[in-house]
Amino acid sequence: MNGPTISCRAPGKLYIAGEYAVVEPGHRAVLVAVDRFITIRVTAAEHSGSITSALYAGRRLTWHRRPDDGAVEFHGRRDDYVVWAIRTVEQVVRERGGALRFFDLEITSELDDGDGRKLGLGSSSAVTVATVRAVAKFYDLPLKDMDVYKLALLATDRVQPIGSGGDIAASAFTGWIAYTSPDRRWLHRSHGRVTTCALLAADWPHLSIHRLRPPGLRLRVGWTGAPASTPRLVAGVRSAARGARDQAYATFLRESRACLDHLIRAMETDDSQGIDAQIVRNRQLLLGLSRTSGIPIETPGLRRLVEIARDFQAAAKSSGAGGGDCGIALCPSGTDAPAMLAAWQAERIAPLDLAVHFHGARAVPALPFTTGATS
Repeated sequence: MNGPTISCRAPGKLYIAGEYAVVEPGHRAVLVAVDRFITIRVTAAEHSGSITSALYAGRRLTWHRRPDDGAVEFHGRRDDYVVWAIRTVEQVVRERGGALRFFDLEITSELDDGDGRKLGLGSSSAVTVATVRAVAKFYDLPLKDMDVYKLALLATDRVQPIGSGGDIAASAFTGWIAYTSPDRRWLHRSHGRVTTCALLAADWPHLSIHRLRPPGLRLRVGWTGAPASTPRLVAGVRSAARGARDQAYATFLRESRACLDHLIRAMETDDSQGIDAQIVRNRQLLLGLSRTSGIPIETPGLRRLVEIARDFQAAAKSSGAGGGDCGIALCPSGTDAPAMLAAWQAERIAPLDLAVHFHGARAVPALPFTTGATS
């Protein structure tokens, strides 16, 4: 290794509302970035590069460059989020006349339970965003948050094109965000016709990302311990709901749009009762979508998480694609948080000691954490 080490990190995320609808262009979601991170360290190298990560069973994988275009290449390994993040940033470097270099890249993650089980905090998106930031910094390539989002979405689109990109937006912008998904068909058509630099400069149809005022409610998160595959769930729900029940799916999308409009207005005015009402409404919409598609979104563990939180007057629902992973509770000031967390633990739901993360700051302090919860 040669030269100084560059270090960049990206946070995990949680969906607050808008799941499933947001995968359709122009539909909205509210997300939040949380203070657990994936960190990327980059150091200059010669003749070849390497990637070291628990994602690769702790191995150090060596990469070279393709002779035809100089792109990063692993022999005998399929492409993944990290590889495409590197390639996408380096495409910008080449288009701007820069020279490509070798480097070693090391990945560390806080987005699992310590035993390798993912917590459902968006590790794929976080590793892509962190890689984009670190490789861009290595090449002295200045990027705004929107540039980071766009490059990370272009990279993930090569691996898993079905997602909404909301998790990438939360990881890139941080804090509480309102997100409207872009037109992916337009993006796919444009990607092969114009340069990556031109795509960075373009306005993407329907795309909108903006920070929201943090509500007075405090975020609490419970992990059911059951892993879920977001791509599989999203593909299954969309396929089933768009099949014989198109009208029901159209109704879900229309009502989700109205719900998110009301929720965002309530958040911007810090209307706790309005937030609670729309979280309840969004949960009911997701339960209806689950019945329509025949695919379980709210598991028994997530249902108990919500029921317990409601007993403590907190707004609560599953977070993300469901099928396991995490649920959220937005707690008013009078919530007996220790008692609620203890009740979760009694149902084998692990409270996660998380706070909302803004760039460079733990902006929303955690409530007192006195129940010995697992993190």
